[in-house]
Amino acid sequence: MDATTTLERTIGKRVRELRAAGSLTLDELAMRSGVSRAMISRIERGEASPTAQLLAKLCSALGTTLSTLFATAGNDASPIARRAEQRLWRDPESGYLRRSVSPEGLGSPVDIVEVEFPPGARVVFERQPADRGITQHLWLFSGRLELTMENGPLVLEAGDCLFMGLEEAHVFHNPYDETAHYAVILCRTKV
Repeated sequence: MDATTTLERTIGKRVRELRAAGSLTLDELAMRSGVSRAMISRIERGEASPTAQLLAKLCSALGTTLSTLFATAGNDASPIARRAEQRLWRDPESGYLRRSVSPEGLGSPVDIVEVEFPPGARVVFERQPADRGITQHLWLFSGRLELTMENGPLVLEAGDCLFMGLEEAHVFHNPYDETAHYAVILCRTKV
């Protein structure tokens, strides 16, 4: 079994656990998320490689975040997350690479994620009202990144930091020749 298959099964198991914890049937989660029952079932069985957009819809419907979805459950929480042990996930559609930087299982409402967004990549996140009040900072280290948000488009340059609500519809796009490398600092404490 390769790393991708293992990660797909881990994601599927977490979706199933979160759905069960919320006492949701497949049909109820499908209705809340806008993701088909068949796709959710395939994800839960580890038979699908869900995109970032699809996972964002499921997370919103489950009342969680991507960081929480990717975190492992267990009693082996440590205040340090060594780089070699940080979880990596690649969006199968856009090719962007997501690294979960924050130590897992400590109950912090803040998550730090490192992203490498390749040239030509584009990801659309639809409006997620269930995420109202959850915020994030996007801090661009290198490259450039175009974001289109509800109040219009903007371009981020290296060193820029953007604060935004997670519930807003937004499009990430990298039409440039250089990978956009950035951190997302996500705060789950609803304001």
